Amino acid sequence: MKFETITIKDIAKALGLSTSTVSRALRGGYEISEETKKIVLDYAAKINYKPNPIALSLKERRSHSIGIVVCEIANNFFSQAINGIESIAYSAGYNVIITQSNESYEREIVNVQHLASRSVDGLLISLSSETADVSLLKSLNSKGLPIVFFDRVSEEIQTHKVIANNFKGGFDATDYLISLGKKRIAHITNAAHLSITKERFEGYKSALESHGLPFDERYVKYCEYAGELQNEVEHAVSDLLSLPDRPDAIFIAQDKLSTGCLLALKKLAPDFGETIKIAGFTNSNVVDLFSPSLTAVRQPAFEIGQAATELLIKLIESKHPVTEYETKMLDTELVLR
Repeated sequence: MKFETITIKDIAKALGLSTSTVSRALRGGYEISEETKKIVLDYAAKINYKPNPIALSLKERRSHSIGIVVCEIANNFFSQAINGIESIAYSAGYNVIITQSNESYEREIVNVQHLASRSVDGLLISLSSETADVSLLKSLNSKGLPIVFFDRVSEEIQTHKVIANNFKGGFDATDYLISLGKKRIAHITNAAHLSITKERFEGYKSALESHGLPFDERYVKYCEYAGELQNEVEHAVSDLLSLPDRPDAIFIAQDKLSTGCLLALKKLAPDFGETIKIAGFTNSNVVDLFSPSLTAVRQPAFEIGQAATELLIKLIESKHPVTEYETKMLDTELVLR
């Protein structure tokens, strides 16, 4: 059975009025008498009439909605960021449409095209691990669709961006492991081309250099699917375990990779896993339950979501073309375990 919505025509027919009179009354038009307005509004409230958002968007050329594309909603960082996004969007009168790419470039393209076809007023996006080509986003942005990047950003598009201080997070985590006396620190990270991968890697290298420790590329393992495939993480951990000089600590650059690495260690080398020191990016609320323990680099995910949404709404509601953009960087926090 098809769901039938109540329309202005239905109200007009029930009250014996013209559709234009009902429409003006609902809008509070000055040319309609107060008595007629009251009759129409009372009846609309009685039948729980709601304006058709699609019809309104066609008329106003605005949908009052924001599209969101993230890698995975279940990821602690992104679920917290979405909470931040919604806290700003709803209070400003915008609905949100949330999609996830599951680290797939093709899925990301489908999501972006769908959101654009739904005439969202703007787009918030964190790129998938497969995304190296942003030509579709470039095209939509050049045609007037406001876009703001957060977390995983592209330097190819001039717009607002909101990120964590990934260099600091990488430096602090590695520096802490060194302070424990560790000298062979491995690094498990995302796809090499991602902005967060480069920034966290530079923090890792800088910490090694600041303590006079050599950088050894054998200890760096890239996971192209960012933890979506557990066998990829297990392969990375297995490679590290097979080195003649096993690492005595690991810095992990992403939430899902952190939990995936812990699982891989339990499976492949449970005794070794209990002794190795690990620090990694994670926004999990149950990090105290992890074994082996994990020193966490936390990102201010909620605040990142809020800041990105505020910047997007400014773009949407700007009366003049915006030509100056900013990159907001929020500090990470090292939570010792």
